[in-house]
Amino acid sequence: MYQYDDFNRKKFILWSIVILLLVVGIGVYLIMTQFSVTDVKVEGNEHYTDAEIRDMILPEDTWHNSLYLSVKYRNKEIKDIPFIEMMDVEIESNHVIKINVYEKALAGCVSYLGNYMYFDRDGIVIESSDQLTKGVPQIKGLTFEHVVMHEKLPVEDPSVFSKILNVTQLLGKYELEADKIFFGSDMDITLYFGQARVYLGTDTNMEEKMMQLVPILPHLAGKSGILNMENFDENTENIPFNMD
Repeated sequence: MYQYDDFNRKKFILWSIVILLLVVGIGVYLIMTQFSVTDVKVEGNEHYTDAEIRDMILPEDTWHNSLYLSVKYRNKEIKDIPFIEMMDVEIESNHVIKINVYEKALAGCVSYLGNYMYFDRDGIVIESSDQLTKGVPQIKGLTFEHVVMHEKLPVEDPSVFSKILNVTQLLGKYELEADKIFFGSDMDITLYFGQARVYLGTDTNMEEKMMQLVPILPHLAGKSGILNMENFDENTENIPFNMD
């Protein structure tokens, strides 16, 4: 009787293991087949194309499985890709994922020793690149003797960063893309759009100046000269443009 019960117990354990392995095998098969990625959507990227982001998340040696990727990239901080702070993967359906890209907030960049040093709204240097990134204005007129990554640019007047932020935010608000922003010795501001320059003077009436610039700028395309908006206010009727 003892031997018979022992045999049944071993048989039960063996069948339990077989069933468990079978269930696990079916589960793995379903995960591999029912959650394979066939389509990828990308949102939030400006510095990289959709294809470049896809290649970062889905290289050839990575398991292209939506469940796996959603876990791997759940609010994942990115440390080795310039200009990207975080990415996550969202499952839209079994075979479709959406990659949400959260880029670093760049206020501008300065040229230093052959590279472009990108800084945030507080003037902290957060990236270095040999490429000038479209949509991020190059800031000219700042003086500094050295640059240290992840530290504030050592400029003479740190209040310039709030002025830079104000200008770049207004440029973004009115969908204007300046190539360069130049700060003079008295913190007077000049915007560069190709060969056309817009002299804003101080940051007084800055929003009104930007609003007025929107309909004017298309007429300056291809022209070389300076538009003088230093004294612009709501009563200004004519804004002079002096050709070079």
